[in-house]
Amino acid sequence: MIFKLIDRQMIRGYFKSYFVCLASLLSLYVVVDLFTNLDDFTHHNKGLLASLLRIITYYGYKVSQIFDRLCEAIVLLAAMFTVAWMQRNNEQVPLLSAGISTRRIVVPVLMSAFFMLGLTVVNQEWIIPRIADKLALDRDDPGGQKTVPVHSAWEANNILVNGDHANRRDKSVTGFFVTIPEKLGGTLIHLSATKAYYVPGPKKRQGGWELVGAWPADVPSIPGILDQLDVTHAPRDSKERDSGRYFLHTRDIDFDALTRNPNWFIMASTPDLYEELQRPESTRLASMAVLFHTRLTRPLLGMVLVVMGLSVILRDQNRNVIISSGMCLVLCGLFFAVCYACKMLGDSEILNPALAAWLPVLCFGPHALVLFDAVHT
Repeated sequence: MIFKLIDRQMIRGYFKSYFVCLASLLSLYVVVDLFTNLDDFTHHNKGLLASLLRIITYYGYKVSQIFDRLCEAIVLLAAMFTVAWMQRNNEQVPLLSAGISTRRIVVPVLMSAFFMLGLTVVNQEWIIPRIADKLALDRDDPGGQKTVPVHSAWEANNILVNGDHANRRDKSVTGFFVTIPEKLGGTLIHLSATKAYYVPGPKKRQGGWELVGAWPADVPSIPGILDQLDVTHAPRDSKERDSGRYFLHTRDIDFDALTRNPNWFIMASTPDLYEELQRPESTRLASMAVLFHTRLTRPLLGMVLVVMGLSVILRDQNRNVIISSGMCLVLCGLFFAVCYACKMLGDSEILNPALAAWLPVLCFGPHALVLFDAVHT
């Protein structure tokens, strides 16, 4: 019965410390970021209420991304504060006198920390990918009214699509340009359009691009790829009623594929990363491969970090708690520096992506086990 009471006390103490650290760090991040970029929120909003609504909406979505960046640090800080508070109140000595080992005392803390690391995976794999479009909006562009640059993209059948700039509100691309290879059109086809609108959906004339003001206007239809439309049939822009109109069917090139940030894959789920790595026309393969392997090692690295940090605090119980906590933070700083350096080496293709992701585990994993084994019982 005493063990159950100890467990409940340690778990309660851990979650209390966790939510205090979570609220403190998130609030600090939001306040610093808000006052640094306050002009961006008030520039396009009329009145105080509109500005406050924009701030609440922006950080309501942004908090998931902030949590993703700070989650390991919060988990470690909560575990460190729980154990340090136990030592400060001299609660450990009576437990040791009763024959309970130090490792047994901190087991509930470790289990609670590992559970919270699981929530990190949930946030990373389900929440962030579903709100990625909201996270991509700028502070001063709540409605997506600003034009965004367009990047070239390839279909699996070697169709090349490009454009000048795009608008998120109506999913349109101005200065749309498409090149259809000779093996599909019988001859090499270069087709340009004043504007192109992406039309999602699985039905007829959906899942592709509606080209308005296209030139040349006499390109024949290509079944399953390019349909020539009647210019009098409900054109989107009346000014282009007498210009060429086509519908380009695409499977891989949607609006997001043309306009997404070069670092878009950071907010993608791990299965989506894997699918993107299988595409031969993908760009930045090294960075994506490093991120993919890092996603696999991240829970392990979080566990290693917690075990290593607690071991530093518990190894010498006669040492001042503040000194132990300081040593723990220094070791964690070294840990994050090594992880970042390995990532940079992997992105630069100096290290193999798998090695860049697993090297921190190989370096710190055995060290964490040795430190934990050296804890006096």
